[in-house]
Amino acid sequence: MSQIKHGLCAECGKNYEDIKKTCGHCGYSGHGTFMTQETLPYWKCGNCSRIEQRATPPEKCPGCGEVCDFKNVTSYDPEHGGPGNIDPQL
Repeated sequence: MSQIKHGLCAECGKNYEDIKKTCGHCGYSGHGTFMTQETLPYWKCGNCSRIEQRATPPEKCPGCGEVCDFKNVTSYDPEHGGPGNIDPQL
């Protein structure tokens, strides 16, 4: 996985470090960067509530061993810490 670019985006003029919109599955942003390990999304098991931090949800929950629905509970709101944190409202 590559590091977040530094400097300004030639397309929109924003600082790469300030760009927060990324794919919750793979971490890719529309500006050609990948989020670092610290900002991979958090996934919560719908069965046992175990939380995993990874690019995509697991096929089988490591906690309960079942094939469960996983909800992305990553905070994308700067008020709740932004990427790299779990959203307390989820």
